[in-house]
Amino acid sequence: MSGMTGQRGIGSYRSVTATALLCAVLLGTGAASLHAMISYLGLHLRKLPIHPADGRTLGSLPLETASWVRIAADRVESVEVESTLGTDNYLTRLYAERDPADPRRRKEIELHVAYYTGMIDTVPHVPERCFVGGGLQMTKGARTIPLPLDTSNWTLDPDVPEHLGPIYRVRASDSRRVRLPRNAEGLSLRVSEYSLPGDHRLFAGYFFIANGGWVSSAEGVRLLAFNLDDDYAYYLKVQVNSSSAESAEELAAAAASLLGELFGDLMLCVPDWVSVQTGEYPADNPRRAGSPGAGG
Repeated sequence: MSGMTGQRGIGSYRSVTATALLCAVLLGTGAASLHAMISYLGLHLRKLPIHPADGRTLGSLPLETASWVRIAADRVESVEVESTLGTDNYLTRLYAERDPADPRRRKEIELHVAYYTGMIDTVPHVPERCFVGGGLQMTKGARTIPLPLDTSNWTLDPDVPEHLGPIYRVRASDSRRVRLPRNAEGLSLRVSEYSLPGDHRLFAGYFFIANGGWVSSAEGVRLLAFNLDDDYAYYLKVQVNSSSAESAEELAAAAASLLGELFGDLMLCVPDWVSVQTGEYPADNPRRAGSPGAGG
């Protein structure tokens, strides 16, 4: 009996081993087939980092505009906070209205912008998570409000290929005409409200610019930045906070004024996505004519 049991045991072992080997072969074949299919379809699961052509950082944004002026030194975070933030290319700056209609109600806006690129595997830092985590009480949940930008000085870029447009341009502080994100005329803020000591309120709003487009939600930015057709990935978080605004709509109006005057310079701090998609930038862009894998 023991011999027969042993033979059955050996047979069972061989059967299990054969099954395991077959599964390994099938998995290996499946992985190879999946890789081949991904390559055939021109999908890019691994995202490359990318920066503006001149290496410009967010600290280069103008200290003042026609309607706004910086009123305090830019905030520099500790090493620990920067590690949590996940980037050292950021700016936190307090602006105030230059010539308010009513000096007693002078608007102040804290602008916070942060740039991320490459394999973005973190959840974007947004007020609903960070402010509440820091001890603030949210008094009104987030809602999306149109950003009433002045588009009178925007012009359509005639050099953008039809399948990538239409794209508007705006003038930066150095007089260059800079491309804006796709559908920039529809920009909106995701705004939430928080209570502060002394019966004061803080309004915070944000949106993201990512891979040449924009979204106003943390969930949407990952989908936009990780378009499977793109070799590169980046996103820029644009956040405005104010305790002098009296409503979410008032924050949006003040933010539209400030951001409208900074928009050209802000877009100089991200890659020109039309140039990326047409293969003109960067130099090793797989889409560049004549480069290995071009045309994908």
